[in-house]
Amino acid sequence: MTRHTNPERPETPGPAHDAAKLAAAGAAPAAWAAPGARRDAGKDPWARFGWLMAVIWLVFLVYPVIALLGSDASIAWVSAGWVALVAFVALYVTGFMHGMRGGGGLGRTPSRRQWITFGALIVCVLISVPAEGGAALSFLPFIMSFASYGLTRVWHWITTIAAVTVTALCVFLLPGGINYLSVLAIVALLGVVNTVSTWLILRSAEAERLGLELATSEGREAVARDVHDLIGHSLTVVGLKAQLVRRLMDSDPERAKAELADIERLTAEAIAGVRSTVSGTRGTTLVEQLASSRDSFRAADIALEVEGEPSVLSPVQALTASWILREATTNTLRHSRARTVRVLLLPGRLVVEDDGVGMRTTEGNGIRGMRERAAAAGASFVLGATDDAGTRVEVTW
Repeated sequence: MTRHTNPERPETPGPAHDAAKLAAAGAAPAAWAAPGARRDAGKDPWARFGWLMAVIWLVFLVYPVIALLGSDASIAWVSAGWVALVAFVALYVTGFMHGMRGGGGLGRTPSRRQWITFGALIVCVLISVPAEGGAALSFLPFIMSFASYGLTRVWHWITTIAAVTVTALCVFLLPGGINYLSVLAIVALLGVVNTVSTWLILRSAEAERLGLELATSEGREAVARDVHDLIGHSLTVVGLKAQLVRRLMDSDPERAKAELADIERLTAEAIAGVRSTVSGTRGTTLVEQLASSRDSFRAADIALEVEGEPSVLSPVQALTASWILREATTNTLRHSRARTVRVLLLPGRLVVEDDGVGMRTTEGNGIRGMRERAAAAGASFVLGATDDAGTRVEVTW
C-alpha cells in the first residue's frame, strides 16, 4: 500500500486510531478513513489487513441474498438484483481499500473516486429494490457508514437523515413494513454511532495536530534559547578579548597573540556549539563552564571566586547550572561593570553574585531563558540584589 501523508496531522498511533477501531465495531467501514489509521502499511497490521473488516461486515448482506433467492420478481429483475449485489460488494470493498490509501473523508477532501463510488452504491441499491423489496434496506448501513467516514460532514448528516427517513416510511407506510422495524432501529442506532465516533475521531485528530504544533513551538523555543545563550556568551567574550588585543598589540605582542589564539578557539567552539545545539547534542559540564567563565572574566579584568565543588550537584542539576552560569557570566560581562564575581556551589543550590551596578529595570531574553531552564529542571529561580547593590542569581532544587 502507499502511504497517505497529511501535513496538518501527525501520523502517529493515538486516540484517533483507537476511535477508528471502536467505530468499526458499530459501522461497516468505520475505520478506513480515520486520521490515526493511516500509518506505514509495512509496520501497521491494521493498515495492511484492515480491509478484512469490510469483508466481515458483508455477512449482513445475507438478507438481500435470501430475498433474491425467494423473489417473485421477473427473471430480468432478479438477474439485475444479483448483478447489483455483486457490484455493490466490489464497490464497497474497493472503496474501503481506497479510503485506507488516502481517499479522503473525516476532515480531508474526498477524492473524485469516492464520490463516484458513493453514487454507484446508491444506484446498485435502487436496481435491487424491484427484486428484493424491503430487504434492500439492509444496504443502508453500508451507505451511511461510507458517507460518514469517506465523505464530508455535511454528507454524513444528509445520508443519515435520508436513511432514517426512508426506512421509517417503509416501516410505517408499506404493507408488511412493520417486519422491518428492527432495521429501522439498527439504522437509527448506527446514525448515532457514526455521529459520535466521527466527532471523536475529528477531535482526536485536531488534538494531535495541536499537540504537534505545541511540541514544534516548544522545540523551536528550546533551540532558540540554547543558541542565544551560546552565541551571546561567545560573542561577548570575543568582543572583550578583541579589545584586550588592541590594547596589548604594542605593549605586549606575545600576550596579544595568545589572546588572538583564544578568539580563534572561541569562534570555532561557537560554530561547533551551534551545530550540536541544532542537532540536539549540545552539552556543557559545570566544570567546563566554570573554566570558561574564569577565562572570560580574566579577559575583562574581573576576579572569579568559586566556593564549593561542582560534584555537590547531581549530573542533571549540574547541566542546568552550567547553562545558567553561562548566561549569568554573559550578563555580568555585558552590563554589570563588576570587579568581582562569586560563585557558590552547595547541594541542590547555585548562587552567582557580583559587585556591579545592579540589575536593569527590565528582563531580557537571557534572564527569561534562565527562568525557563530552572523551571524545566524543577528548580526555583530568584534574581535579586546583593547587600552591596550588585546582582544575585540563585537557583535552588
